[in-house]
Amino acid sequence: MSQSISESLPQSPAQQVEATADSILLRLQETEQSVREALAVDELAVPEVSIVMPCLNEADTLAICIEKAQRAMREACIEGEVIVADNGSTDGSQEIARQLGARVVLVTEKGYGNALMGGIRATRGKFVIMGDADDSYDFLEIPKFVAKLRDGHDLVQGCRLPSGGGKVMPGAMPTLHRWWGNPMFSWLVQRMFRAPIHDVYCGLRGFTKRLYNRLDLRCTGMEFATEMIIKSSLFEVDIAEVPTTLHPDGRKAHAPHMRTFRDGWRTLRFFLMYSPRWLFLVPGIGLALLGILGYVLAMPGTSILGATLDAHTLLAASLSILLGFQLVQFAVFAKTFAITEGLLPDDIRFGGLLRIMNLERCLICGVLAFCTGSGLLLAATGTWWNANFGALDYSSTMRWVIPGVTLAALGCQTIFASFFVSILRMGRRK
Repeated sequence: MSQSISESLPQSPAQQVEATADSILLRLQETEQSVREALAVDELAVPEVSIVMPCLNEADTLAICIEKAQRAMREACIEGEVIVADNGSTDGSQEIARQLGARVVLVTEKGYGNALMGGIRATRGKFVIMGDADDSYDFLEIPKFVAKLRDGHDLVQGCRLPSGGGKVMPGAMPTLHRWWGNPMFSWLVQRMFRAPIHDVYCGLRGFTKRLYNRLDLRCTGMEFATEMIIKSSLFEVDIAEVPTTLHPDGRKAHAPHMRTFRDGWRTLRFFLMYSPRWLFLVPGIGLALLGILGYVLAMPGTSILGATLDAHTLLAASLSILLGFQLVQFAVFAKTFAITEGLLPDDIRFGGLLRIMNLERCLICGVLAFCTGSGLLLAATGTWWNANFGALDYSSTMRWVIPGVTLAALGCQTIFASFFVSILRMGRRK
């Protein structure tokens, strides 16, 4: 009786506050539980594979590509998503993608590389498959790429060329690309970067999201795909190749986006920029050796086939040595900058060379070369003084003057280049 009476009595303010606090706490606990359940569901819903299709007015073929990708994942029991990275389409491509259940990522910065980078940033999957939305690649082949990625490969490159087991359907690739451009650039990337691939331009490939984050790709145009292969090779990641079939472009509304000579030049330019060895070092060493050979033959006045190598040969040899030495310095500058900025991986041998030829040792070498050259010039001046500053034997005097000028110039270059390399190695605050 007393309990029922106490329950019917009005609550004091303190009791009301306590009841309100208990109610709020209960609701917070229920909300926390709901959030945990939602996060658990979302965690389970994270796809294994994200398929990225760069898109610029691909209404003719986009639906076909999306449906093939979805069908391939469904039949192979792959948990995945399709992302269309739209680069400013005006033909309804975005609506087509949404209607088919694909995620549309709007990328305002123009360029093939920009579109792909924008799409890849939005992916949630562990593995990423990229392929053009022009129906030239068969997205039903996706399970082959996923299988290789599951086996532990970091990058799985498609190959359309017969040299790598691929197949090009009639009319699918221009003759110049098939028999000249693509094989040549694929051969170059094998020789210059030791990339184990046969088709550098194939746009259908798969890679891990972890690899993409590590590579820090920067190319915004068609060179994006090439940059991925080159940097993967330089970082010595696990690369595999999968034969694919290239079909004719299914678009009717507009021509392909690729431009043969423009994109070919950009690829070659990119190869050289990422290879200081072939751009600077090899030509530089070649010129320097040619100049040294010229000195060896011209200093004693050697005659070859009736032609006497004299002072004029020494001048040409000095030019060759100076140019060669300058190119070697450029190779060191470029390599140092690229490693410092993360464009190239660390090179143990190169780092060891820089530790041996440090600033102090290079300064000593530079000063010695400059002093030796200056000594030769002083000796030539002394000879001129002994002749009362009159006429001198041209051939004899130039054998002192030309080497002296060359050594003095090499010494100055060495001194200032060593300071410049030290500045480059300081890096910058991130």
